[in-house]
Amino acid sequence: MDNKQIAEILEEIGTLLELKGENPFKCRAYHNASRVVAALTTELKVLIESGEIKKVKGIGEGLTEKLKELITTGKLKYYEELKNSLPSGLLDMLRIPGLGPKRIKVLYDKLNITSIEKLKEAAEKKQLEKLEGFGEKIEVNILKGIEQLKKHADKFLYPVAKESADKIISELKNLKSVIQIELAGSLRRKKEIIGDIDILVSAKDATKIMDAFVKHPDVAEVAAKGETKLSVILKNGIHCDLRVVSEAEFPFALAYFTGSKEHNVEMRSLSKKFGLSLNEYGFSELGAEETRGKAKQKIKCKTESEIYKTLGLEFVLPELRENFGELEAAANNKLPNLIEEKDIRGTFHCHTKYSDGFNTLAEMAEASQKLGWEYLGIAEHSKSAAYAGGLDESKVKHQLKEIDDLNKSYKNFRILKGIEVDILPDGSLDFSDKILELFDFVICAIHTKFNMPEKDMTKRIIKGMKNKYVTMLAHPTGRLLLEREPYPVNMLEIIKAASDFGKVVEINAHPLRLDLDWRLCKFAKETGVKIAINPDAHNINSLTDVFYGVGIARKGWLEKSDVINTGTLKEITKYLNIN
Repeated sequence: MDNKQIAEILEEIGTLLELKGENPFKCRAYHNASRVVAALTTELKVLIESGEIKKVKGIGEGLTEKLKELITTGKLKYYEELKNSLPSGLLDMLRIPGLGPKRIKVLYDKLNITSIEKLKEAAEKKQLEKLEGFGEKIEVNILKGIEQLKKHADKFLYPVAKESADKIISELKNLKSVIQIELAGSLRRKKEIIGDIDILVSAKDATKIMDAFVKHPDVAEVAAKGETKLSVILKNGIHCDLRVVSEAEFPFALAYFTGSKEHNVEMRSLSKKFGLSLNEYGFSELGAEETRGKAKQKIKCKTESEIYKTLGLEFVLPELRENFGELEAAANNKLPNLIEEKDIRGTFHCHTKYSDGFNTLAEMAEASQKLGWEYLGIAEHSKSAAYAGGLDESKVKHQLKEIDDLNKSYKNFRILKGIEVDILPDGSLDFSDKILELFDFVICAIHTKFNMPEKDMTKRIIKGMKNKYVTMLAHPTGRLLLEREPYPVNMLEIIKAASDFGKVVEINAHPLRLDLDWRLCKFAKETGVKIAINPDAHNINSLTDVFYGVGIARKGWLEKSDVINTGTLKEITKYLNIN
C-alpha cells in the first residue's frame, strides 16, 4: 500500500468521524495526517522501519500504530469498524457537489436519509427546505448536484485512469508472448475526462495474455470475454478493455482504437479518395470483401506513421486526433511542433505554508530544482480568500523578505515573487496597486460569486485583467472536472481581451481543473495570447502536475514558443521586466 492510498484512507476516516459527529479536533487530525502523508517524498514503510516517522509532524504515536497495521496487513480494523458503523450510502452522498459531512449528518439524523436515491426523493418532496441550515435554494442545488453526478457517473479523471492503465501495462508487457502493447482510446489522446481504458496487444497467444489480465490484482470482475477481447471492471470502477491482434494488424488497430471516432470517420473518407477502404484490420481495395481475414490487403503498414503516409499525410500525434482541423493541416505539412514535458523550465502559481500550501518556501524551491527547473513562481492567495489563508499586507512583506533572503543562496535558480489576487464582484482587485507593484508577477482569479450572469462575469474578469500590474489570468472558467461546471463566461471575449492587454492565460494543470480547456488553446494561440502551464501546487509532489497541463497544451496545438514557462530564467526575468 503506497502513500497515496494511505492518504486516501486517512482522509476518509476523518470524513467518517465527521459524519458520526465526533470531536472536530479528532476529525481534523486525520484530515491533516492525510495531507502530511500525501506530501511525503519517502514511503511510509521506510520511515516507520527506520524510526524516522517520529520526526514527521502531524503523525503521533497512536496514528503510527494504525499506519503500521495498514502497511503490514493492508487493512485497518479501526477503519473497517468506522465504515460498518454507518450506512455506505452516506459516503456516496459526499460526491454530490456542495454537500459536506455536516449537512449529510443532519439529513441522516433528522430524515434517516441513507442514499442518493432517498435524498433525491426527499428533495423532490421539498422535505429538505424545512431543515435548519438548508432552505429552498440549497434543496434546488442538491437536485442539480445529483443530476450532475449521474451525468458523470461513469467518468474518471485522466490521472486516475492513467495510473490504473500503467499498472496493468507494466505487468503484461513482461509476458513472453507479448510482441507490442500500447494504450489506446481517450487516455492515449490525453483527454481530461476518461470513460474507459483501452489496451491493445499484439501476440501469438491471446489466451495467455487474457489469463494474466484477469489475474491482475486491480481487476474486480469480468464483464465479457471473447477469443481476442476481454472486458473487465477494475476495483476503482473503471471499465477496461483488452484486445489482442496479430503483429500485422497492430498499427491499424492502434490507430482505430485510439480514435477519436470523428477522426476515424475522416480517415476512412480520405482513404476512399485513394481507392482504399480502411478499418481496424488494414487497408483493402474498394469493393473487396472487408471481413477480417478475407479482404485482399493492398498495402501493408508496419507503423501508424505509414498509414498516414499512405494517405499523403504527416503523422498526426494521438493528442491531435479530435477532428479539429488536424487532417487538413497534415495534408499541407502544417501540423504544429508540439510542446514537450522537457521544454518546461519552471512554473508559476504555487502555494506554500504562508497560505493553504503544505510545504515551506525552501522545500518547494528545493523540489523545483530537483526537477531541473530554473525558477519557481510563488503566488499565495490574497487577503479576501481568508478560507485559504489569504495573505494580508503585513504577511506579504514578510514573505517577500524571506524570498529575497532565500534567493541570495541560490545559483542559477530563483523564486519569483507573485500573488494570486482575487477579482472582486465589481472587477476590482483586493490589493491596491501600491501592494501589487511589489511583486514580480500578479495572477488574477475568480474564487467567489460564481453565479453571476455571463455578461457580468465576462466584464468582471476583463476589468480585473486590465490592471497594469496583472500578468496572467488563472483557471479562467473556474471548473472542477466531474464536480463543478464552469461559471457562465464568454471565453472568446476573455481571450481577445488578454490579447489586447498583453496578458497571459493559464492552463491550470491541477487534474481537477485542466483549465484553460484545450479546445480554447488553439484560439488563444491564433489570437497571439501566451500561455503559462501552472500546477497550482499546494505541496512538493503536486509540482509535477504541470505535466498534465503539457498534455492539454499539446491537445490545444501549442508549441514551445506559445508557452512562457519554456523560457530560461534569463528570458523570464526579461519578460517580466525584473532585475
